[in-house]
Amino acid sequence: MEYGYSVLMGIFSAMILLYAGFAAIFKDYRILPLRVRVSVAKPKNEKKYMTQFAKTLALVALSPALSALAGLWNMAAALIVLIVSAVFFIWLGSRIMKNVE
Repeated sequence: MEYGYSVLMGIFSAMILLYAGFAAIFKDYRILPLRVRVSVAKPKNEKKYMTQFAKTLALVALSPALSALAGLWNMAAALIVLIVSAVFFIWLGSRIMKNVE
């Protein structure tokens, strides 16, 4: 149980990466959840949008992965790494998605 946090964060990161991989491979706009597809205007180029979205998801998946690695060392450091890296990678992902329209 000592490494439970790291295992769970590793699994969470792997699931996000798996979803990003499916988005990158299939490039199907219908893979997004229904609420997103209904509430947001449809992009002009769906394939480019899904490629950029997959890149953004892969960046966001790095945050729990880094936190899992830090959790092997210290739990307080893991939480700090999770919060700081999540903010940074979401900001970076928003910069990537800005050019998609």
